[in-house]
Amino acid sequence: MSTGPEASTGPETVRSGAGGGPGGAGGPADARRSPHHGKAVALAVAAAVGGFLFGFDSSVINGAVKAFTDEFGLSDALSGFAVAVALLGCALGAWLGGRLADRYGRTRVMFIGAVLFFVSSILSGIAFGVWDLILWRFLAGVGIGIASVIAPAYIAEIAPAVIRGRLGSLQQLAIVIGIFAALLSDQLLALATPGEGADAAGELWLGLEAWRWMFIVAVVPATVYGILALRIPESPRYLVSKGRQDEALAVLTDVLGTREEAADRVAEIENTIRSDEHAPKASLRGPRFGLLPVVWVGILLSVFQQFVGINVIFYYSNTLWQAVGFDESDSFTISTITAVTNVVVTFIAIALVDKVGRRPLLLIGSAGMAVCLAVMAIAFLNSYEVPDPENAGEVLTQLPDGWGTTALIAANAFVVFFGATWGPLVWVLLGEMFPNRIRAAALGVAAAAQWIANFLITISFPPLLGAFGASVPYFMYALFAALSFVFTLWRVPETKGVELEDMEGVRVQRRGQTA
Repeated sequence: MSTGPEASTGPETVRSGAGGGPGGAGGPADARRSPHHGKAVALAVAAAVGGFLFGFDSSVINGAVKAFTDEFGLSDALSGFAVAVALLGCALGAWLGGRLADRYGRTRVMFIGAVLFFVSSILSGIAFGVWDLILWRFLAGVGIGIASVIAPAYIAEIAPAVIRGRLGSLQQLAIVIGIFAALLSDQLLALATPGEGADAAGELWLGLEAWRWMFIVAVVPATVYGILALRIPESPRYLVSKGRQDEALAVLTDVLGTREEAADRVAEIENTIRSDEHAPKASLRGPRFGLLPVVWVGILLSVFQQFVGINVIFYYSNTLWQAVGFDESDSFTISTITAVTNVVVTFIAIALVDKVGRRPLLLIGSAGMAVCLAVMAIAFLNSYEVPDPENAGEVLTQLPDGWGTTALIAANAFVVFFGATWGPLVWVLLGEMFPNRIRAAALGVAAAAQWIANFLITISFPPLLGAFGASVPYFMYALFAALSFVFTLWRVPETKGVELEDMEGVRVQRRGQTA
């Protein structure tokens, strides 16, 4: 697969050989393991707080959507748009974030994202109507889109190759912890309202309803992220690109352990920058539909990650489970359990990504998700409608006992397959698969595509659910999961254990081997 102009990295730079390369048992990479890697872990954790904001923002609306839909008297279409509009902001933020990061640095742009999220969280909580809520949710999306791009790029650029996959997976771990935290805080706030059971529309402190506080509490992680962004060092690759080699050397010495190894890495980065200077101007443009093939791979990875419908589970699970007969308190509990499951299985990916590799895990995930989604679709084919005893003229969708249990098991199994594979590994690949000269910009484009795909899935689900029931959308998601298997087999490269400076050389070499 071509990635643009071929930059020679020399005969000694390709380190991904079988057995003896990084990631291979007993290879030199294992010998280079250092207690200083703890510094790299700490920096990766700090950057991954942006993923926490991503996950928190993605799911905090789950508990609020029914309450503000009722309060503002929204149609299904407008309710879906209010949920999904943040994703359009995310697409804009992701597209801008990559370009701003190349100009101003990774950490400064992280701080900008934190400020945007902080301000929008407060304004969303005091929204007067649906249109200003939509505006503030869009602003929140811009901040989250920025964080979604910068975190994987920064982690990939700071991490030693031998643990880069695990550190890259921290982005997804932070996302799923953010999802869990949002659903848990939604549940606790809803339960804190006067009366029995959970009521997101109930009044809490300062005369504000619980659903408003669900947005306001996001100022806490936004503040933490902003403080961390001001304290962590800049990416060494950005520093070298700006002629600040001494600062880059100091950062790499901290994470690699020896000044000699850090100096070698700085020299490698300088070599790639010099090679890029002699190549045509860094650009994402290529011969295939206007973009480089590797950029299309990143875009399609992002699109498939969303088109399997994972965020339908996290945005609409309360509404969905209430629609099939669970009461509001039980729906909150089921959603929280699903989020916990997502957190736990992410550790599977962290444990396996640098041992098994990226492609095998993606293939397993695609197959598993396709089966689970098909089972969910079949389960909802057996649904039936009954009159709503609390609302005259309204109906409720019910599942027979056996099929309801089947749907719950399949939904959580789907989360297991996604959380252990496509959830974290797409972010790992996006952070490492692009050549240095286009990494931030290409990651921004791929992440923007991911947010647009997320938007399309999110806004289409309520109308599809209302028109066809749950079976049709879940069959559609199952089809996309099956297509993602074919795409991974056909196009996705294996990047396990390869230094970032060597990515383009390895792809060029593999293209030559398959020509």
